[in-house]
Amino acid sequence: MNDSKSPMDFSAWIGRTQEAEDVLSRNLIKRIAATFGEETPADGDALPPLWQWCFFQEPVFETQLGDDGHPARGGFLPPADNRNRMWAGGRVEFIQPLKVGAEAHRLSTLLHIEEKHGRTGALLFVTVRHDYSQNGQLCVREEQDIVYREPNPPKLNSGEAPEPGDWSETISPTPTLLFRYSAVTFNGHRIHYDYPYVTEAEGYPGLVVHGPMIATFNLRAFIRANPDKRVRHFAYRGVRPLNVPTPFQVGGRIVEPGKAQLWAGNDAGVAQSAEVVFD
Repeated sequence: MNDSKSPMDFSAWIGRTQEAEDVLSRNLIKRIAATFGEETPADGDALPPLWQWCFFQEPVFETQLGDDGHPARGGFLPPADNRNRMWAGGRVEFIQPLKVGAEAHRLSTLLHIEEKHGRTGALLFVTVRHDYSQNGQLCVREEQDIVYREPNPPKLNSGEAPEPGDWSETISPTPTLLFRYSAVTFNGHRIHYDYPYVTEAEGYPGLVVHGPMIATFNLRAFIRANPDKRVRHFAYRGVRPLNVPTPFQVGGRIVEPGKAQLWAGNDAGVAQSAEVVFD
């Protein structure tokens, strides 16, 4: 008989795949653009970087959601009951632009699962690769890192504030901004809109800013500051959460030809670090 405390064998999940089809509809893109305060791209235009995260969301009935608002686990993703989910970071390769208004395909593959034990308890690390294609051509490939952690007080400070960069933008997160991003990504995670839940059940001081939205603001700031550069690869890692209503900055600097370091944070320290490879 197996010891109930023995590590779970996740080998059966490695290599699992999931496919999704979607149309990069201008109707949804208009809502994404309004959320970010951008002009709406026209049909045939390139989809702005990282906006693919607003598509390919498989809707499930509310009865199939967990207490945190995420779909119940144990299907494509491994079971991780009684743990808090975090989108910890990832790596995105931009091969060719996805086109607005056209059909697109996403193939997801579960690459890696590993359980580790740290000062805050057990952590389950899951890496998923997403391949986005149109007309049979691979356009974007990304690896997404998800972490399931045992409930414990969140990390609220990471040290000194980010150093001044070559460019910087200030973001003032509001409940409305978080709600609208949750809506366009069909994200039911309650930490982004349910104040009693996020403060009482998960111990945050306020609503949590979405990690992928921070990454989108961060990469957008680089592109605005460097309009002549073409982004080839973007890697980002969450360091700590950001909460409403505290403003934060996104900025960075070019550290060598073809490479830039980016960050997001405020006086409580860096919240997300990133690297861009460009030409």
